[in-house]
Amino acid sequence: MAGTRLDGRVERGNRTRQLVLRRTVDIASVEGLDALSVGRLATELELSKSGVFALFGSKQELQLATVREAARVYLERIVRPAADTPAGIARLWRLCTLWLDYSQGRVFPGGCFFYEVVAEFDARSGPVHDAVVRAQRDWTDHVEATITEARELGDLHPGTDAPQLAFELVALMETANVVSVLHDETTAYRRARVAIASRLRVAATDPSRVPEVPEVS
Repeated sequence: MAGTRLDGRVERGNRTRQLVLRRTVDIASVEGLDALSVGRLATELELSKSGVFALFGSKQELQLATVREAARVYLERIVRPAADTPAGIARLWRLCTLWLDYSQGRVFPGGCFFYEVVAEFDARSGPVHDAVVRAQRDWTDHVEATITEARELGDLHPGTDAPQLAFELVALMETANVVSVLHDETTAYRRARVAIASRLRVAATDPSRVPEVPEVS
């Protein structure tokens, strides 16, 4: 019986933790990680402050858990679905369009979670800054690896500079995100798709393999 009660408490604790993290990623995507507090979360979610504090132990751990949760969502919504596409330029294109869909679909209400928190913590130091840096670097490294894979398969010209191309693609995606969030419009995503397709055609050994995207009139 004691084991059953313990398992029940653990399960309830896990459910509460996920409930809290679903809210923290939404708050942080709009207001930043500094906007998170045990008191605010307890009030909004109708939980006890002591219960929320017991799950995380400190504001810093709450922030770190929020970054990890956002990275998990990123993985599930972008990285894993793209991996289902055959390796090469098709996977690279899919990766970019999934990212744009993630931002445009407001998986997080503030657009890209990491765009918000990178701006918040870029000039700071400490564990939260380091976690944000790792998450951003993991994404860039993944884009670079996808480009390198496409180049090695012969889909991109042999001289393609993977870090440079990754920088350009990420910059186009992030610009679409910030312009859309700032102006509350979606035209920027179409422009980003046009620009990404154009850039990939230049790098592709067979430009016809990159989909045509109608330009914004």
